[in-house]
Amino acid sequence: MSTPPRPGDLLVAVPHLTDPNFRRAVVLVLHRDDEGAFGVVLNRPIPVPVAAVLPAWQESVAEPSTLFQGGPVGLDGALGVATLRAGVAPPRAVTRVASGFGLVDLDAEPEAVRDVLGLRVFAGHAGWSGGQLEGEVAAGDWFVFPALPADVVSTDPEHLWRTVMRRQGGAMAIVSTFPDDPSLN
Repeated sequence: MSTPPRPGDLLVAVPHLTDPNFRRAVVLVLHRDDEGAFGVVLNRPIPVPVAAVLPAWQESVAEPSTLFQGGPVGLDGALGVATLRAGVAPPRAVTRVASGFGLVDLDAEPEAVRDVLGLRVFAGHAGWSGGQLEGEVAAGDWFVFPALPADVVSTDPEHLWRTVMRRQGGAMAIVSTFPDDPSLN
């Protein structure tokens, strides 16, 4: 049996996953336990500047400085995810969830997180009930890979799925070349 996804892992949608919420999605797992899991979709920028909902944070987020749709759940809420320095305690307004990542208290002042490597703000998140994510991984709906801090703050989020697949090498790199719609091939 494979190891269940852990905080700091990426869930990368297999090419045949057709759910529009997760088609070609790259999800950073932020929490997982027996009760369930949640994370954010890293490659769904939306054309809304962060300033439209959190004006004080606009200058603190990585480019592109728009909101990202973190998933289909809780779209009226915002989550801040920061990339953190290895071996250094996170700023007081950040709760570490994995070695390179933390959740940001968006009620804090932006200056409280100025020492993070990067920051992204997500509207909503992806969530799974207890055992659901493990079942989806076992069914072959997701590839599970370790995340890199650069994944969270990619300047080219629309191509993140291909980038992550390609860096796995071998057969996974070949999968990265699959067309978005194989019927057009």
